[in-house]
Amino acid sequence: MNHIKKILIANRGEIAIRIMRTCREMEIKSVAVFSEADRTSQHVRYADEAYYIGKAPSSESYLNIEKIIETAKLCGAEAIHPGYGFLSENARFAKRCNEEGIIFIGPSPEVIDQMGDKIKARETMKKAGIPVVPGTEGSVNNEEEAMNAIKEIGLPVMIKASAGGGGKGMRLVHHEKDIVSAVRAARSEAKTAFGDDSVYIEKYITSPHHIEFQILGDQHGNAVHLFERECSVQRRHQKMIEETPSPLMTPELRNEMGRAAVEAAKAVKYSGAGTIEFLVDDDLNYYFLEMNTRLQVEHPITERVTGIDLVKQQIKIAEGHPLEIQQEKLIQRGHSIECRIYAEDPDNNFMPSAGKIYKITEPLGLGVRTDGYVYEGYEIPIYYDPMISKLIVWGANRDEAIRRMRRALYEYKITGVKTSIKFLERIMNTPDFIDGKYDTHFIEKNQERLLAKDDCDDCDDIIVIAAYIDYLDKINRIQEINQGFAPAQSRWKKTPYINHF
Repeated sequence: MNHIKKILIANRGEIAIRIMRTCREMEIKSVAVFSEADRTSQHVRYADEAYYIGKAPSSESYLNIEKIIETAKLCGAEAIHPGYGFLSENARFAKRCNEEGIIFIGPSPEVIDQMGDKIKARETMKKAGIPVVPGTEGSVNNEEEAMNAIKEIGLPVMIKASAGGGGKGMRLVHHEKDIVSAVRAARSEAKTAFGDDSVYIEKYITSPHHIEFQILGDQHGNAVHLFERECSVQRRHQKMIEETPSPLMTPELRNEMGRAAVEAAKAVKYSGAGTIEFLVDDDLNYYFLEMNTRLQVEHPITERVTGIDLVKQQIKIAEGHPLEIQQEKLIQRGHSIECRIYAEDPDNNFMPSAGKIYKITEPLGLGVRTDGYVYEGYEIPIYYDPMISKLIVWGANRDEAIRRMRRALYEYKITGVKTSIKFLERIMNTPDFIDGKYDTHFIEKNQERLLAKDDCDDCDDIIVIAAYIDYLDKINRIQEINQGFAPAQSRWKKTPYINHF
């Protein structure tokens, strides 16, 4: 049994801070790594130690396997937590950790490789008896093979990158005349994004609901599920809002899909926290979509309704402890919703909005949690994902959770950059969402309503800016009055740590 005393977090931003918080509670030292663009990032300030690993582009920093390994050995970290994104599902990285005697907090390299390849994953799930979406048995190598496969499957179909993720290398085809161009486009995008242009074809579920089950597995063959998350509010295959329990779910379907998720985890001898993703149609038929072999962005809502710290579980599993959680004792308490806050402009085709944050007021109060990393004066870099925080609320039931999210979004004020907050507020007031009757086409169906700009949309920002100007004016007047007096010195600000940054 290992006893981890120091963990290097091979990530940045909010997820790095979230992992560090659990480390602090477990009395484990946390180590941050940072790029040139992240010298002043909050995760660098929060960690017990911080090390520079390269220039701003992720290829020269957060994706630099050897530099991260070297840093872990330099600082004496027994383990590395990859967070999500970057190297979190990179089998080569997990293997290099193992080779250097560093604990990789996640599944084995073999499982990452097996489930990271969507074609291999489909084959594995079929052997385990898990329903999969009808489609090709392997990759299609050219347009002719694609044409023949689609004739057999029937339109519409989804062309997908075998090594895909995040909506890249995907094309929906409704008409035969678009098949060739869609295959070429999917393969080209897959090659650019993943270095692998292999694609496969699946039957397209016309009104799909994206439901995922959180699972935990240990090194002793035990596995449990921590119920489902509804992830159907998406834009271009990227999730924007998640909730649990799902308004679509029945108790019978939850039990059946939960058992399937556990069987899927056991089929690959999964160890760690992972997610089994399904598509569910209007008739409540469900199909395996993919497995994410890492912590999910939306994990906090599962933590909120189950009371289980998933990062803590990841660390304990990595140390070799058997799961202490028993499936029959797990229950969902209340309802939780997460909104992803992006620094982007919904009124300008959701273009990223990098820049300096002048004022930020985060929501507080009963049942509200904010996982973020930005602060006043921080300049959001252009090099990384535009998500700057996650807003999570809990309510005794779904109606209370929606009302609480509306209140929290109203309180959330950020000036200096454009954000998705107003867009998310509109979603919370859209009838289809309120009624829980939505699928992955929700944003497309309600686009006109969601993008309609209100007359007073900018009023709140104007008020905040005015208050901030007034605050600066008061500071200037106080400084003028105090001219001639020696300013008070803060010993805290003289520490080597602060001067370093």
